Amino acid sequence: MGQEESHNEEMNPAQIQELCIIFMKECPSGALHLHELKRIFGVASSSEEESLYIETIFRSFDTNRDNRLDFLEYVAALNLVLRGNLEDRLKWSFKVYDRDGNGRLDKQEVKHIIRILCKIKVQRSNMDMTPNEVCDRIFELVDQNKDGQISLTEFMEGAQKDEWLMDLLKLDVNATGWVIQNCCKLP
Repeated sequence: MGQEESHNEEMNPAQIQELCIIFMKECPSGALHLHELKRIFGVASSSEEESLYIETIFRSFDTNRDNRLDFLEYVAALNLVLRGNLEDRLKWSFKVYDRDGNGRLDKQEVKHIIRILCKIKVQRSNMDMTPNEVCDRIFELVDQNKDGQISLTEFMEGAQKDEWLMDLLKLDVNATGWVIQNCCKLP
């Protein structure tokens, strides 16, 4: 697999610029809070899975942990999710999975994200495995030294070995298509 990832739909620079202008209009203070991000992208509070997913993603981009995205964090997030190369997206995905930030994934961390992804993806495909089965299979394929944890190196190497695994680990739930679809909902 190459370093560049092909997207089903591509966001052009003008569309990304439009999202940046919306940020400036909606957040003149320069700080985007989670509830504002949900409003901008039309995430319904009734959609628990989508809401959990956006919260997890939001936290991964809040690099200074102040519970808001400043403009630079927002632009970096858009560029990574919508235009980033495969290696950068996998490193970001690892960061999302690694909830405690210790640089290693345990089964609880992986199960947490897999539960969210399974609920979202089940609407788009036939996922015939439970989150526990998915987690066990990920560890079987990726945990090379069988220590019950996945390092960034194991994560990166494992993801590129298997298409099924890559689909789960890179957290791709068609982010570009989702943003394009939800741009229409923007105020």
